[in-house]
Amino acid sequence: MIDTHDITGLILAGGRGSRMGGVDKGLQNFRGLPLALHTLMRLQPQVGDVMINANRNLAAYESFGVPVWPDGLADYAGPLAGFLTGLERCETPWLLTVPCDTPLFPPDLAARLAQAAMREGADIAMAAAPEADERDGTVRVRTQPVFCLLRVTLLESLVRFTQGGGRKIDRWTEQHACAVVPFDQPGDDPYAFYNANTLAELHALEGLGHR
Repeated sequence: MIDTHDITGLILAGGRGSRMGGVDKGLQNFRGLPLALHTLMRLQPQVGDVMINANRNLAAYESFGVPVWPDGLADYAGPLAGFLTGLERCETPWLLTVPCDTPLFPPDLAARLAQAAMREGADIAMAAAPEADERDGTVRVRTQPVFCLLRVTLLESLVRFTQGGGRKIDRWTEQHACAVVPFDQPGDDPYAFYNANTLAELHALEGLGHR
């Protein structure tokens, strides 16, 4: 088994927030707290340490009491830039990435990803969850690539990939042994992986009840 203390959690809060009008998404209010702080409180019991990847308002994030690191890649290069920063700074064998805009993610996320990684001998364990197709409403289980448990030994591979201009998570993860973990079991919250890209979606999440 992977011990909790062998996992560092990384909150991805380094995006532009373009669909929220350019605001710093992680600092938007959710149930009385900044989104990223709500995420931090949900993540901390699952891992040994936590850090935040942010590219602006660093002092505000530092006030949450955990290390804050900006991207090493320029121009808001996307989640993989956050992955890279996390792997560079991680002092444990495993890194768990979670975005700041999905505040209802499962309280057993780390445990289930860790179990799958060990069971399958994988370098990456990625969450998957039911999603309705926008075209026909069909519900399918789709991977959630920003929810990843990564071996820190993947750093060299990710450096090569990003230096070559790679920016898409799935194009990188497909190069490695990856365990996909579906969160579609009885008792799993169907809204666990709903993310807030707009302020309207954020308000809708607040109305889903306390989970």
